[in-house]
Amino acid sequence: MNGDTRTIGFIGLGHMGGPMAANLVKAGHRVIGFDLVPDLVATAAGAGVEVAASSKEAAIAADVVITMLPAGRHVLALYRDEGLLSAARPGTLFIDCSTIDVADARSAHEAGVAAGMRALDAPVSGGVVGAEAATLTFMVGGGQAEFEEAEPLLAAMGRKAVHCGGRGAGQAAKICNNMILGISMIAVSEAFVLGESLGLSHQALFDVASTASGQCWALTVNCPVPGPVPASPANRDYLPGFAAPLMAKDLGLAANAARAGGVPTELGRKAAELYAAYAAGAGATEDFSGILRTLRNGVVTEHRPGPESNPKGGTTA
Repeated sequence: MNGDTRTIGFIGLGHMGGPMAANLVKAGHRVIGFDLVPDLVATAAGAGVEVAASSKEAAIAADVVITMLPAGRHVLALYRDEGLLSAARPGTLFIDCSTIDVADARSAHEAGVAAGMRALDAPVSGGVVGAEAATLTFMVGGGQAEFEEAEPLLAAMGRKAVHCGGRGAGQAAKICNNMILGISMIAVSEAFVLGESLGLSHQALFDVASTASGQCWALTVNCPVPGPVPASPANRDYLPGFAAPLMAKDLGLAANAARAGGVPTELGRKAAELYAAYAAGAGATEDFSGILRTLRNGVVTEHRPGPESNPKGGTTA
């Protein structure tokens, strides 16, 4: 796109999609947005997003259509059943930033190509804070030419974009990354709970582990106990940066992919069970780091996630 401005249809203006659309406006692009929730539309309009009466209306004049939706079924329904693909001009680039099942991502790609469009799957990492600050990481699957065309737009919304391979590869990278993150947060939380039982202060454990072999993002950026990292959700009563139901969803997707492929991800499976139980209870409105409190109290029980968890409220992270 050589840095020129584009008309972008943006479908899904939730906690992630809204700030992403706003950052595209800040970069000088014309953004035509749609969401089913009036309050989200109003917020986006305040940020300069033009409001469309439907998803199809948002796509009609677009050079690029970006979707940010809760689950694969929503993406496929929009593409196949609700006429989004038929409303767009032939050759329009569709970028799905939702976090969905790899098989659904591949199906969405195939539906787009069959309709004469070009397609990428480009899920994100960085949460609401990253969406607002335009520091997201995009994991992208699809053709090299399409990736190069999308790069300036992704740069307006994030700090890094990685071309992971062909269709569905972005989703594959996302669920693998978040499996690491979910397991890490449980490990860090259990270590703090164990440290408490041994009379170790949170700060002492943090000071050691953050500069030793236990160092990881779940500890140094999103520390699950109040104090050591002032910006972590633990200091705001676990107000979500990355909501627990979203982590449960992503771990469920990873567990499903592992089962389908016959890959024995034992820790990934266990993390999916723990987060599914946490998100169904106390964690429904909490940051995923809040699982520490339920681990401390011994109230997390195993709960096998379904084929695809669908967290309440807005888009994925």
